[in-house]
Amino acid sequence: MRKAGYLFVTLGFYCFLCGFTNEALKAVETAVIEENYSKAEKLAKDFITTKPVKADLDEALYFQGLSELRLERFEEARGTFNLLISGFPQDSLRDKAYLGYIDSLYMDGKYAAALKIAEELLAKSPRSEFLSLIYLKLARANLKLAQWLPAKNYLFQILSDFPDSLEAFTAKQLLEEKQYFAVQVGAFLEQARAEKLIGELKEKGEYAYIVETTDRAQRKFYRVRIGMLTVLDEAQKLQTKLAQLGYPASIYP
Repeated sequence: MRKAGYLFVTLGFYCFLCGFTNEALKAVETAVIEENYSKAEKLAKDFITTKPVKADLDEALYFQGLSELRLERFEEARGTFNLLISGFPQDSLRDKAYLGYIDSLYMDGKYAAALKIAEELLAKSPRSEFLSLIYLKLARANLKLAQWLPAKNYLFQILSDFPDSLEAFTAKQLLEEKQYFAVQVGAFLEQARAEKLIGELKEKGEYAYIVETTDRAQRKFYRVRIGMLTVLDEAQKLQTKLAQLGYPASIYP
């Protein structure tokens, strides 16, 4: 009887911990969804110190890495994603960790390294459930390296194999980009606001132009861009200059 009673208490305690684990991970996930990444990172780290079972540990590590990525602490994010990958998580989570690792390199301006890791992921997981997203990462990295043809091939692959995916819309837009670099300093629904910004930039010696695009809701945007540069380094210098002038500068494509 004692043995049976002990078993009952142990199982009951284990189930209590399972409930706690699920609630703790849910809190981390909720913080990520709410884009409160500082909170999500702290909750994930606190949860990891409780030494959860491996599946829960892997998920917590992913949320931690994702939070560090969103907080633009790219090196820390790479360390966390690498730790997760090296622990042999289940395939889906491994691929998500790889994608996070690639983003940490891309957002950090390390395009050649991002391309290398993306190619590694494609070779490792050619049937990944995130294949359209992997193709998009490969295309973006190639674009930043002015490797136009392989970039276009990946974009066409998305349209061919995944026409209804979220990545297909982005692929169509990127295929419309010209084969040069430009720095975007604004995007507006009203053409008058875009033209006003162009006038302001002209007074500062910067000659801008408008590129018209539409979003998924078919709303027209007037994007203000500067430069038609063939070398990424020149675009990066222009981006830095415009950022120092107070503009939200980003390089396209």
